[in-house]
Amino acid sequence: MRSIFHLAFHVRDLAASRAFYKGVLGCKEGRSTETWVDFDFFGHQISLHLGEPFKTTNTGKVGDHMVPMPHLGAVLEYPDWRALADRLEAAKTEFVMEPQVRFEGQPGQQWTMFFRDPSGNPIEIKGFTSLDTVYDA
Repeated sequence: MRSIFHLAFHVRDLAASRAFYKGVLGCKEGRSTETWVDFDFFGHQISLHLGEPFKTTNTGKVGDHMVPMPHLGAVLEYPDWRALADRLEAAKTEFVMEPQVRFEGQPGQQWTMFFRDPSGNPIEIKGFTSLDTVYDA
């Protein structure tokens, strides 16, 4: 079965969101109206609708960091993850959790970073040397 994940959520400003998702993250823009816009979010569909973003709290524990919950994200192969981290750093993105490696040398070794979009929606991007190891324990 082939499937694509879809998530719709609120943003406060479509122009700022377009600049971030398209310009910084490199997501391809899809359909839109005056009140929403679709993006190809690393192979999945997100729909950004004008409104008040969902409430988050820093209740997720990732290593020694407390991160915002709920959050959305993507899992990339490491070279793509590194390129995105470099673009975010060049854009002077404020990180909730700086790009870093977790579980180094262990099964499930991964790189991760947390940041927020212009409306404050939290995003986590993970990187793996092989997507075949995402569920390794």
